[in-house]
Amino acid sequence: MNRIVLSLMLFALWSAPAVAQAPPAFEPSEEKPEDYPAGPGRDDTFYGCTPCHGFKIVAQQAQTRRQWEETLDWMTQKHNMPPPDEKTRKAMLDYLEAAYPARTTPRGWQNPFLPR
Repeated sequence: MNRIVLSLMLFALWSAPAVAQAPPAFEPSEEKPEDYPAGPGRDDTFYGCTPCHGFKIVAQQAQTRRQWEETLDWMTQKHNMPPPDEKTRKAMLDYLEAAYPARTTPRGWQNPFLPR
């Protein structure tokens, strides 16, 4: 009798569907406005951008004011970002232009053999 019970238990364990353990949920690191350059408009910019993505993606950009304007337009038109009111938009653009201006040196691979 014990063999039958043991056999049934082993069969039940073997035939039961495997319970896959889900990988741990991805949790982005906590970002806060204070992690980024201080300046007027920082909080408006941080809280305007972070409902959809981390602020590090913003901090990696280096754009002219016109490019920042186009980026805000693109985010509102294509990605349903709520359009900021004019005062907030100006504060955001002022901050982005000051904190993350266009690069003065080109990005990417540079041929070391060309004269500079």
